[in-house]
Amino acid sequence: MSQQANRTALLGKKLGMSQVWDENGFFVPVTLVDVSTNVVTAVKTEETDGYKAVQLGYGQIDPTKVTKPLAGHFAKAGVTPRRHLVEVRTENVDEFTPGQELTAELFAEGAQVDVTGTTKGKGFAGTIKRWGFASYRRSHGSHKNERRPGSVGACATPSRILKGKRMAGRMGHVTSTVQNLTVVSSDVENGILAIKGAIPGPKGSIVLVRSAVKGA
Repeated sequence: MSQQANRTALLGKKLGMSQVWDENGFFVPVTLVDVSTNVVTAVKTEETDGYKAVQLGYGQIDPTKVTKPLAGHFAKAGVTPRRHLVEVRTENVDEFTPGQELTAELFAEGAQVDVTGTTKGKGFAGTIKRWGFASYRRSHGSHKNERRPGSVGACATPSRILKGKRMAGRMGHVTSTVQNLTVVSSDVENGILAIKGAIPGPKGSIVLVRSAVKGA
């Protein structure tokens, strides 16, 4: 529970990468994240739900495209419907109320954050691209073996391929978290966070920015 104590978070949209200068005149690569429309849609407590968490909503959506149960959920919180919802476990739920708007002010310049997103999908990939396997030799009589994975299982024992065997398959489009990134700048007026380095996902994808669980 100590890892979840007083964690703050914002949902945002990855706008792309840019670069800024630091105090020494060096370029610093940054990723810009739009966090302008975050709102608290629900607060979960031990008494009513059995755990402590805050539900965040992000992004506008046409109210006619929301199901009736969700429409009632948003109406109870007193907010307009939001396209994306996420729950964040935290101990300081008393500091939040339904309908409360959250801005980039939560993360000041220099803050350490963890960013979670969905990586880019690469489609079906072989073992060399997906797992970094070495290719076979391209000489001395080898025939169409350059990118084959080789043996994948035993004969009599265990007479099957074990689960988790690294093989060809769909690559990417998985949830990934990058930890201990630094907030280079926090534009509260425009709702933009500039985070040092790269974060998972393509431009326009939804990411979750949370205060670093490991600290720095």
